[in-house]
Amino acid sequence: MADSDHKITVFYDGACPRCIRDRQSYERLDPDAAKDVQWFDITGRDPELVALGIDPRKALTELHICSADGRILSELDAYQVLMARIPRYRLLGWLMGLPLIRPLASHIYRWSVTRRLRRQGRL
Repeated sequence: MADSDHKITVFYDGACPRCIRDRQSYERLDPDAAKDVQWFDITGRDPELVALGIDPRKALTELHICSADGRILSELDAYQVLMARIPRYRLLGWLMGLPLIRPLASHIYRWSVTRRLRRQGRL
């Protein structure tokens, strides 16, 4: 999915105002994002997601990226890759991966996404 002009592809929910704001914030924080990141709006693209081996429901509830080498990463693994690209967030990305913090961060992430989708009537 990541093509020769992009190092990673980020699958995001384009029907989610917060997700759009998060994307815009990321692009401001990572000025190279325009050339290094391809943004893939998952809205209405279930067949394409399935063809890539991504469960559309999981794509809605977990951030997914496709790395330059074609690996699909999700949830905190995906966030860690994105954070590693921004100098001021590298440490936070590393901390999220620590054994005691990772399960808690994952739980909070899943809870907040589920809450948002239920509030929007999309889950």
